[in-house]
Amino acid sequence: MAQYSAQLDGIFVALADPTRREVVRRLGHGPTSVGDLASEFPMTLPSFMKHVRTLESNGLIRTVKHGRVRTCVLSRERLSLLDDWLAEQRAVWEHRTDRLEQFVTDQEDTREP
Repeated sequence: MAQYSAQLDGIFVALADPTRREVVRRLGHGPTSVGDLASEFPMTLPSFMKHVRTLESNGLIRTVKHGRVRTCVLSRERLSLLDDWLAEQRAVWEHRTDRLEQFVTDQEDTREP
């Protein structure tokens, strides 16, 4: 996973903002125009577009323009990179808690008369 460090850093930076997390959550339901997405947030369109560009530059979404309408689409493949990293971390911590449980159980067994 070390080779993906810069990519993961970008994903985490992009998801650090609650507005961007909400955009990702919303796009999980399907593609949506920038205008429709922006209407859900109390900010100007140029401010909202900065969030869109951050998500797009980190590969979490892509935008497609049809005429005057720009539509945002979630890039699920990119989220799989994050999912892989989280699964790796989960396995490490589960292994550690299993070892801790074994240690505690062994200590209890040695104390019994």
